[in-house]
Amino acid sequence: MTIWTKKLQRKVTVLAAATAAVVMTAGLAACGNSASGGASQSADNGGSSKIEVVASINQWGSVAEALGGDKVDVQSIMKSTNVEAHDYEPSTSDVAAFTKAQVAVVNGADYDPWASKAAASTKADVVNAAETDGIKEGDNPHVWFSKDVREKTADAITAAYEKAMPDQKDYFEQQHKNWEVQEQKVEDKIKAASAKTKGVPYGASESVAWYLADDLGMTDTTTSGYKNASANESEPSPADVKQFADALKAGKMKVFVLNTQEANDTTKQLESAAAEGNVPVVKLTEQMPQEYTSLTDWMSALVDDFDSAVK
Repeated sequence: MTIWTKKLQRKVTVLAAATAAVVMTAGLAACGNSASGGASQSADNGGSSKIEVVASINQWGSVAEALGGDKVDVQSIMKSTNVEAHDYEPSTSDVAAFTKAQVAVVNGADYDPWASKAAASTKADVVNAAETDGIKEGDNPHVWFSKDVREKTADAITAAYEKAMPDQKDYFEQQHKNWEVQEQKVEDKIKAASAKTKGVPYGASESVAWYLADDLGMTDTTTSGYKNASANESEPSPADVKQFADALKAGKMKVFVLNTQEANDTTKQLESAAAEGNVPVVKLTEQMPQEYTSLTDWMSALVDDFDSAVK
């Protein structure tokens, strides 16, 4: 059992509630389909000019919007940095949203199991971001930080749009090319920054941005006791915290990555230790901040932050 798999124990109640809601809403959707043909069928028959899309998190919702342009109507369920995804409890309306979707975009890798379950019970064409790159349950689920996953997920979303609206294939291909231009700018930044960041040791309050740091060629040297406790969502022992803090004070890590979405007394202690050791701090959140309207813009800004932090 990996450290990420253990998080399943905390989600049993949430999944049970979501499953019950799925059964209820799926049944209602089936009745609606019998009477009126359903949302997907009416769209196929020209009853709707847009593809109905539901994304579990706003990171992927922004990609779905960019790729679909004015041919899609995208709803993102989670879109606030005040909510931590691992603790998110979906409402009945959240689950019901998937019954109306023609395309559903979920993160996968057990990050949003309620969404994967809800989407699976519908007729929506499901894009699972983690699965596009072979990342599975038990692996680090913060896959939107990975350039490979972003590329492959965009490909899968475009394919789903072309399947839902085949007469607009040329339009979706152009939208995809437009998105690729923006993503390439991010990847060019990563390549340029990696000349300075490659091999640089860093510590992290959580391994949220691990994929981005890996793309930058950086080395995660977070002390093992603290890292394991953080990934298991358990409290690190005083000894684990001290070991991490001492390493920061000694300057053994050249960058400290702080997830401000999960700030607490322990992370404040580590931030103080980083300051004492003259270690630059890169602050970020797990969910995409509201000041960004696209995942590529957010990633571009974070690359700049890492580049500036490395001396």
